[in-house]
Amino acid sequence: MSHPSAELAEFTAQLAYEDIPPAVLRRTEDLLLDYLASALAGSSARAVQAIARFADTMGPTSGPSENLVTRRSTSPLFAAMVNAASAHMVEQDDVHNGSVFHPAAVVFPAAVAVAQALGRSGKDLLVASVAGYETGIRVGEFLGRSHYKIFHTTGTAGALAAAVAVGRLLHLNNEQMLHALGSAGTQAAGLWEFLRDAADSKQLHTSKAAVNGLIAAYLAHEGFTGARHILEGPQGLAAGMSSDADPAKLTDGLGTRWTVLETSFKFHASCRHTHPAADALLQIVQQHKLSADDIASVEAQVHQGAIDVLGPVTHPTSVHQSKFSMGTVLGLIALHGRAGLPEFDAALNDPAVAGFRDRVKMVLDPEVDTAYPAQWIGKVTLQTRDGRTLSGRVDEPKGDPGNTLSREELEDKALRLGVYRNAATADEVQSIIQKVWRQADAEQVGHYLA
Repeated sequence: MSHPSAELAEFTAQLAYEDIPPAVLRRTEDLLLDYLASALAGSSARAVQAIARFADTMGPTSGPSENLVTRRSTSPLFAAMVNAASAHMVEQDDVHNGSVFHPAAVVFPAAVAVAQALGRSGKDLLVASVAGYETGIRVGEFLGRSHYKIFHTTGTAGALAAAVAVGRLLHLNNEQMLHALGSAGTQAAGLWEFLRDAADSKQLHTSKAAVNGLIAAYLAHEGFTGARHILEGPQGLAAGMSSDADPAKLTDGLGTRWTVLETSFKFHASCRHTHPAADALLQIVQQHKLSADDIASVEAQVHQGAIDVLGPVTHPTSVHQSKFSMGTVLGLIALHGRAGLPEFDAALNDPAVAGFRDRVKMVLDPEVDTAYPAQWIGKVTLQTRDGRTLSGRVDEPKGDPGNTLSREELEDKALRLGVYRNAATADEVQSIIQKVWRQADAEQVGHYLA
C-alpha cells in the first residue's frame, strides 16, 4: 500500500549535507538572510509586540535561543513563537509559487531556535532547513488550490515543515519523523477570514505553525506517537481541508527536484498575489513615461486565487491590510514606482493612493488562471485620460527563480529591512550578512545579533 507520508518522513530523516547540491545550500543561505531581515523589519509592529509580551509573560527570562524582537534569550519554543510572528509581518518573506506557501517564516524560526539550543553546527541548520522546505512545499502542493481558498497554507503546511526541520536537528529516525508529521498535522490551522476585519491572525498562523511543529518533533523524540497517515488518511488533512488533494505531490522528485531552488523572493512589500500585476503596470508606466494622473483606469487580469484573497479588501483600514489591496499596491507603483515599506506606511491616509485605488479592478483571466500556481503571470490593461489603451505583461515577476535577486540585491534588501524603524543598525545588519554567508563553516549556530 502506498504510504507517501512515510516516504517523506524517511527522506527527511535520512537527509545528509553531502546529499544536497551546493546550489541548494547556497540558496538556503540566501533564504536565511532574507528571513532574518524580514524578522527584524517586523519587530516593532503592534501585533508582533503583543506576541512578544505574551512570550515574556509565559516563557523563561533566559535561555539558549535568540528572540530577535526583544533581543533577549529564551527557550527555543518562545523564540520560535516570536520570531515566526515577526518574519511574516511586513510581507517581504519568501514564497513558493506552486504551493502558495511562505516557507521561511515557519521553517527558520523553529530551526534556528532549536539549533542554537542544541549547539548544532551551521551545516546541521542548513540540512534541517532544506528538509523543512522540501516538506512544507510538497504538503502545500498536495493540499491544492481548494485548500488555499479557505485555509492559509503557511499556517497549515507550515506546522509540518517546522516539525521536520526540528526533527532533523533532534536526529529523529524514520518512525519518529512520521510521528512528528502526525502530531504536527493534527494541529494544523489558519483561516483567511481574518483579512475581512484587518485582524492580526496572520501573525498567529506562522507563530503557532513554528511552535506546533517544534512541539510535535520534541514529543516524537520522547516516544509520543502521531497519526501515521495524517496527510492522506481517510480522516486526515486532505479529507478535511481539500477537495483536489494529490498524494503524488508529496513525494514528487524527492532527492532530485529541490524545491528550495523554486522559491521566490518578494520584491514588493505586499501580498504576492499583487506582484505580477504590479510588475506589469510598472512596465507600462516606464515604457510610456506615464504619471498616475495620466491613468484613467486599470484592469488587472488575475487568477482566481488572487480574487479569493484580495477581493475582500476593498477599503483597507490598516497598513497590513493595505498590502492585500490590489488598488493600493498599483497606486503606489503608479505614484512612486515602488511599493516598499515607507510607501505603505504613508499610503493609508494618502488621498492620491485612495483615488487611484478606486480606479483599479481585478478580472479573472483564463490564461493567467490556468497557469497558476505553477506560473504567476502578470497582465494589466489600462486606459489613459487621453484615450489610449495600453497593455503590459510579465511572465516572471521580480524575485521568481527565473528573475531572481542576486546576492548583491539580497544584501541591499536586507539592509533596507534590517534598519527599518531602527530595528538594527547598518553595522549589525552587515555583521548578520557575513555570518550567514559563512553559515556552513560555523561549528555552532550562535546568535545573529551581538
